[in-house]
Amino acid sequence: MCIVEVKELFKIDILVGTGLLLLILVFFSIFTYYAPDGSAVMSALATAAIATFLVEALQGFVLGDILHIEFLQETGHLAGTMSGVIVAFLVALSRKINAQNSALLAVSFVEIGLIPALFAAYIISFLIRFIEKKITNGLDFIIIVIFCIPLARLIGVLFTPVVDGSLLRIGAIIDGAMSTSPLFMGLILGGIITVVGTSPLSSMALTAMLGLTGVPMAVAALTAFGSSFMNTTILHRLKIGNLRSVISIAIEPLSKADLVSANPIPIYVTNFIGGGLAGIVLAYSGLVNDAPGTAAPTPGLLVMFGFNPAMEVVKYAVITAAICFTVGLVMSYVFKNYPIKNSEVIGPYYEIKK
Repeated sequence: MCIVEVKELFKIDILVGTGLLLLILVFFSIFTYYAPDGSAVMSALATAAIATFLVEALQGFVLGDILHIEFLQETGHLAGTMSGVIVAFLVALSRKINAQNSALLAVSFVEIGLIPALFAAYIISFLIRFIEKKITNGLDFIIIVIFCIPLARLIGVLFTPVVDGSLLRIGAIIDGAMSTSPLFMGLILGGIITVVGTSPLSSMALTAMLGLTGVPMAVAALTAFGSSFMNTTILHRLKIGNLRSVISIAIEPLSKADLVSANPIPIYVTNFIGGGLAGIVLAYSGLVNDAPGTAAPTPGLLVMFGFNPAMEVVKYAVITAAICFTVGLVMSYVFKNYPIKNSEVIGPYYEIKK
């Protein structure tokens, strides 16, 4: 195969990876805003990623491997295998199913992955809610045990190859494109991750869905960490929200999705530029992260120590923070005359969401 043909294949991989990633974002954004309980379900997905992948990373890869404690390694590994169970339980609760029936649904998904369990639990939750309304006096759980649990597991099993052949395939394409064109994919992935991190669609959920590992996951994790410096700077300087809002967005950008949605242009533009620039640097850093779903400020930094030399993580964390802080500072001047909607303007809606 000639060099020209190889380059053309690389370009195709980059375009396909970027296009599919954007398509996934559009789909889940529509789901978040328009599906019944869509936002709550996506929050359940992000929470499940923390409760399983973060525990797996910190206990297994960081504490277990660094301290060479087999018990912690086993704890982390077992936490990672519970992703399907935890997400199903949280999805059921988010759909107002009672705790007992939520737990019954959750046990259907032992050894089933996070995303197949998410889709299956969401679908079967409509049936369970119907049963809870029509069958009372405590008899509903019997119907759920006899009929819903095997049906839920069947749906989860059927979804597994679909996920492996689509969402995880997109992650593999991004991984391949990252190795062939680090500059472009670092820009796109870093920019998208920081934007998604401030939207109702969590960056943790996105990276968990795509099953990102290696360099792409390292880019996602550290750009998510850097976004804290960028968001606190622009919120503070543009006087978006109050001091509590600034602190909240530093800890978890998703916590102030309402303020972000009220001021999308300055925050999204700033995040894409800062995340993209940091992503380019990180794409060439040699850092890796094999814990998908850990693209959040604090987890994103901590898990990196489990896969890379500590001083390398510290060095690139400082570089990322500096880039993001600088971009936040510069963009605060760019948008200094932008009409800001803060808590006083938003009024009752903000009060409800706080």
